[in-house]
Amino acid sequence: MKVKGTYTVKKWEESTYQQMTPEKKMTKASVEYGFSGEIEGKGLVEYIMFYAHFDPKDQHKSSASYVGLIYFDGTLLGKSGSFVLEDKGTFEGGTAKSTLRIAEGSGTGQLERIYGNGTYLANREGYHIELEYNFK
Repeated sequence: MKVKGTYTVKKWEESTYQQMTPEKKMTKASVEYGFSGEIEGKGLVEYIMFYAHFDPKDQHKSSASYVGLIYFDGTLLGKSGSFVLEDKGTFEGGTAKSTLRIAEGSGTGQLERIYGNGTYLANREGYHIELEYNFK
């Protein structure tokens, strides 16, 4: 099964934990997403990021790689529950691209035996997510 949706950033709190050079750093971010469409609900994520180039005047000119674990709670095509998405991606030229994998054994409720993968893309045109999943 495949679902598509959009999302918004409800909260973004980011802090530097290692300043390597004036333009290279490592950060942690606590983020909350709101999902709508065929995937509906809330996502809470902790990101660890490495900025190969950080531009404090215009963050959209920065480049970074990141990993995170997204806790999703909501519905997929009307089935309710929760699961965890492993998120690995890059930010370049104002665009964030990620590959997602549903963490094995993380599903609850009607999504208990879920597995699969997906992608998301965030840029000036919007925030889009796609998941392809099934049940064991």
